[in-house]
Amino acid sequence: MAEILVLGAGMIGVSTALAFQERGHSVTLLDRRDPGLEASYGNAGHISGDSSEPFPLPRDAGTLAAFGLGLRNDVTYDIRAVLRMAPALWQYFRHCRPDRLERQARIYAEMSKRSTAAHQRLIEAAGLGNLIRKSGAYEINRDPRKAEANAVAALKSAQDFGLRPDIIDGAELTRREPAIRAGVAGAVWWPDTWLSADPGALVQGYAALFRNRGGRWATGDASTLRQQGAGWQVDSAEGPLTAEHVVVALGAWSPKLLERFGYHVPMIYKRGYHAHFDAPRGLDASIIDCDNAVVLTSMTKRMRLATGAALVDMSAPPDTRQIDRGVKGVSDLVELGPRVEEPQWFGTRPFMPDMLPVVGKAPRHKGLWCHFGHGHLGFTKGPASADLFLDAFEGQESDILSAIDPARRYALGGQ
Repeated sequence: MAEILVLGAGMIGVSTALAFQERGHSVTLLDRRDPGLEASYGNAGHISGDSSEPFPLPRDAGTLAAFGLGLRNDVTYDIRAVLRMAPALWQYFRHCRPDRLERQARIYAEMSKRSTAAHQRLIEAAGLGNLIRKSGAYEINRDPRKAEANAVAALKSAQDFGLRPDIIDGAELTRREPAIRAGVAGAVWWPDTWLSADPGALVQGYAALFRNRGGRWATGDASTLRQQGAGWQVDSAEGPLTAEHVVVALGAWSPKLLERFGYHVPMIYKRGYHAHFDAPRGLDASIIDCDNAVVLTSMTKRMRLATGAALVDMSAPPDTRQIDRGVKGVSDLVELGPRVEEPQWFGTRPFMPDMLPVVGKAPRHKGLWCHFGHGHLGFTKGPASADLFLDAFEGQESDILSAIDPARRYALGGQ
């Protein structure tokens, strides 16, 4: 049995702590805030067991120009932040070549396929079934040509990765989802996407399971991490905590911490926003509006509209352009109702240039481990990725572990 210190209590960190605990280790989970309040809190609520698209950057000049001119809602940006992220963005662009993307998609899809079963184990153990709806998600298009292209891409994913999409027309969509108005040309239903009615509460429920099983929770500042003898030490509200192994599971905050130990992490920081609306009719499944780059999901806090990516510094003030455009864009699709008054939430997705997470041992420091960089799907992949992390911790080898190892190029500064 080893003494483990896990830094970060989002979905990735909590899942990692639970996985260590299940395999008999003594674990302390530390964060400066309560569990599940950062990026794990504000997502679209998807546990995407059928995701095979690792969010590649389009390579055609027209789409890139539209991004640059601010003509699309997928991406907004601050030019100063983009310039700071330029080396990572260039690597990202290179990894989106078809020959490289095929390999990345295979690893990405394999991690996604393991996700629902890994979540189910924890959902049952924690008694959180009331937070899960296994009703899938629809990708919709208003333009018949775009709907046809999306259907073709979905069927190719089905063939390549063993997925089960269902291609339907607009009339069938409105029959299945009465809250949807007419005007949709076509939709792809992804049946193996589960929905959480409250993503933050799910993470908090997993954290409660960890504590109920004897895990130790500590409030503290991960930036105080330091080597101490043959182990690692961090300051907490209860005083210094020491362990043989430490896991950096801080999401978008991981690069700043690891920089102190000589690692340069070329991360792309993708901010996302959400807003809630008191819609008169809810949705059974989730709606991915491809035309307006927003996702609609009925949750405990009413209808959530979640946005695409804003390439900005983590300290940048909120900018609700993507929400505002999304609200206007979906007005023909659903009746959102009045917006719920609440502080504007935003969080940062930690996205790696090769679109794969960083999972395993840091190359140059004994007892230092990395588990971050899951991009848009950290909420989905937390428990399954934690299982892979423990395989790496125990010295197992596989193609998937090699692909996500921190020692790979484009992870910890190419070391």
